[in-house]
Amino acid sequence: MLNRLEMLRIFCTAAETGSFKDAAIRLGISPQAVTRAIQELERLQGEMLFHRNTRQVRITSFGEALAERARASLRELDGLFDDHSPDPADEMSGLVRLAAPSALGRNRLLPIVERLANEHPGLRFDLRFTDQRADVVGEKIDIGIRVGALRDNRFVVRRLGKTRFHVVATPRFLRQHGRPSTIQELQALPCTGMLDRGTGRLWPWMFSGERQMSAEQARFQCDDSDAEYRLVRDGVAIGQIAGFLCDDDIAAARLVPVMSDHEPEPWDMYLYRPQRGPVPPRLRLVFDRLVQELSD
Repeated sequence: MLNRLEMLRIFCTAAETGSFKDAAIRLGISPQAVTRAIQELERLQGEMLFHRNTRQVRITSFGEALAERARASLRELDGLFDDHSPDPADEMSGLVRLAAPSALGRNRLLPIVERLANEHPGLRFDLRFTDQRADVVGEKIDIGIRVGALRDNRFVVRRLGKTRFHVVATPRFLRQHGRPSTIQELQALPCTGMLDRGTGRLWPWMFSGERQMSAEQARFQCDDSDAEYRLVRDGVAIGQIAGFLCDDDIAAARLVPVMSDHEPEPWDMYLYRPQRGPVPPRLRLVFDRLVQELSD
């Protein structure tokens, strides 16, 4: 294929210059190489491309038609490799697919996306907010956020910081039900539980020393972390809630942390890109902005 492409380039140059010698000079090859390329192309086409004698060459009508088609094809091919400088406005346009845990996406990621959309009207966003692990390949995710282990070494990853998990309830709930100090006392209270759709089971509550508490008897079971947080914030249950959701409530005394000495080790939060290699400017912009605004 490469030889045929070179053959067409030589032919088009000869057609443009009207001289095998001039074509050779322009291309930096020998006149004999031009002659061989034209002869081989004539053999493949089954037609004469140039009338030639000892004094001159003149393109045939078939050659003119072929040269016109070949020039268009070569221009299109060369355009794939042009080192062009697009309009900066065009660089920041197109679709960006983002995936994030439900509550984190709504509360932290969505405001950033809204600001980016206002700054760059050409950007479009496909947002996948779910507490189930995203099908990164199947859903063609460009950028994602994950809390907890991220084991795929094919991803480009930036650690954003740590996420703590607090057992919290409203002051009114604790006055009504009492303040637990052990896992056994906690389990006797109206609790929340998060459903793992992949297994159909509830995630256990995690505590220091790798201890766990089963959530199978939770009074409120759901598959959305934001819904779980709202149940706790509204005072109908006690729950184990990620810090990025409840830290402001704790600071404002709307929620009260309990059993703090039993708190599990914080989990890492990661920003990832599933594809290595060249990065379109729009993805680089969004990735860098998320690193800037979500890092501790």
